[in-house]
Amino acid sequence: MPRLIEDYAIISDLETAALVGRDGSVDWLCLPRFDSPACFAALLGTQDNGYWRVSPAGAETCNRRAYRGETLVLDTFWETVSGAVKVTDFMPPRAGSPCLVRRIEGLSGTVDMRGELRLRFHHGRIVPWMRSTETYTLAVAGPDSVWLGADQQVHVHAADDRTFFDFRISAGEHLALMLIWSPSHLSVPGCGDPHTALRRTVDFWEDWAAKCRYRGPWREAVVRSLITLKALTYEPTGGIVAAPTTSLPECIGGERNWDYRFCWLRDSTLTLSCLLRSGFRDEAEAWLDWLLRAIAGDPADLQALYGLGGQRRLQESLALWLPGYQGSQPVRFGNAAVNQLQLDVYGEVLDTLYLALRAGIPIQHHMWSLVNSLMSYLGEHWREPDEGLWEVRGPRRHFVHSKVMAWVAADRALRMAHMLGMNGSNGRWREMRREVHEEVCRQGWDDGQRSFVQSYGSQALDASLLLIPKLGFLPAHDERVLSTVEAIRGLDDHGFLRRYAHIRHGVHGVDGLHGPEGTFVACSLWFADALAATGRAEEACETFERVLDIRNDVGLLSEQWDPERRRQLGNTPQAFSHIALVDTAFTLRKVLDSPSGASVNARYRMPRDVTAEF
Repeated sequence: MPRLIEDYAIISDLETAALVGRDGSVDWLCLPRFDSPACFAALLGTQDNGYWRVSPAGAETCNRRAYRGETLVLDTFWETVSGAVKVTDFMPPRAGSPCLVRRIEGLSGTVDMRGELRLRFHHGRIVPWMRSTETYTLAVAGPDSVWLGADQQVHVHAADDRTFFDFRISAGEHLALMLIWSPSHLSVPGCGDPHTALRRTVDFWEDWAAKCRYRGPWREAVVRSLITLKALTYEPTGGIVAAPTTSLPECIGGERNWDYRFCWLRDSTLTLSCLLRSGFRDEAEAWLDWLLRAIAGDPADLQALYGLGGQRRLQESLALWLPGYQGSQPVRFGNAAVNQLQLDVYGEVLDTLYLALRAGIPIQHHMWSLVNSLMSYLGEHWREPDEGLWEVRGPRRHFVHSKVMAWVAADRALRMAHMLGMNGSNGRWREMRREVHEEVCRQGWDDGQRSFVQSYGSQALDASLLLIPKLGFLPAHDERVLSTVEAIRGLDDHGFLRRYAHIRHGVHGVDGLHGPEGTFVACSLWFADALAATGRAEEACETFERVLDIRNDVGLLSEQWDPERRRQLGNTPQAFSHIALVDTAFTLRKVLDSPSGASVNARYRMPRDVTAEF
């Protein structure tokens, strides 16, 4: 049976990540970094494209699995007629070579286990040269080598183009398998004692999660989302990838397949906000440092996304040798959106800098000159059409969200100027803020349906309009906001929100792509925020919990949800979804803790000893 997207759990060493299926198979792993070529790519093809499975012989899927407490250590339980075993998968935080450990422990009886390893370098394309010794199996191809070893003697044999290893586990026994990557010109790397590595990994995650300051009815979901966000962090630079995968489809069998193994500026404000609110100041500062390094240079060259270290060249190419997840083609590596004009990112960057300044994070000395440069460029170009928030591949438009974010840029620049005592460009920025606001209210508003619209001159709705009160463009009680929130209900699909109206056949007039897509997880969370802001706390909580219900069995969300087939869609786990979840949980906690939320508060058993957000 084909594996569903929600069948996968993530493990990470803070530099790359692996996806482990309910059948015990690691079907996706890029080494040594998130953006490196995959050596297991069965996720986007077949077993011929690389995988590593460990399970009881003949078993198809596990009985249950769970992360161990507030960690990223995954325990998978298997029960057979002869006994029960637990497989513990983890990646120790990087201290040398990347290492994936699979520890098998007998719980009862005796179980015959089978391991199957098929390595394929360069995104499932290159068959490596393999050789085995008494202590390890080595795979080499070009610059890459992978070493598979065990802490005990295991019978290894090769058949066709894969390696099998069989062993028997009885109650009280354990065996650890270790897969280690290194450059092919180096000798065998060390991973240390696997049992010590397990204790160190558990301690690391428990100590990290203990810093979370959220106290509320949804703490489990918030902590799991924060751990997932940490798992998507590239520790050496502080950058956070949008997802560890590429080309998981937004429509099964369709072409809406993108590479998300990069860092988006658009995520920056939400990321910084949820990290600061949750008590993870070090991570917030590291993300801000990454942001400032990445955008350094000519403001005209500001990109929507960058590589893990701030790289600018992310050329998109097609992997024609991969059939795609459940036949969804093409499979893409790189992302052509890097070349688009997305004016909203200027507002995102300036909003992030303002939030950091307000939170007391030390700002580098050149920050004010950067603000001036960004505002100078935006002042000349905000009237232009762009590809917008959704990175459409259709014609450029005057997207209302992009214009609102131009207003945000001017507003936050003025606020920072006041905080820092800088007044040089205030008059010009104040005039720009006024002009943008008047234009959006005039050209972005449709009298017929009493709502703001997706772009000037259109009648299309767009879920990004829900951010208008959150961004401060208009107050939540403004009649235009209230009627827009009501109009956005037109994007509802079985209780979840689409980004904008979709079509089932042909080419979409806005994004220039064929076919439909799922509902967008973050949009449903924005709707919960807007409902809470406009005084509908109970409906906001119901909307939020509806999103919680579509997480998979270990608490993970992808980018989209298919409400008809009730399955996840898009790259997974998705940082934007989990960031929005944390942000909404804090928003609802604040509403429930207010006098107006008292009646709803009792239902959710809201604790009163909440901590300050900053």
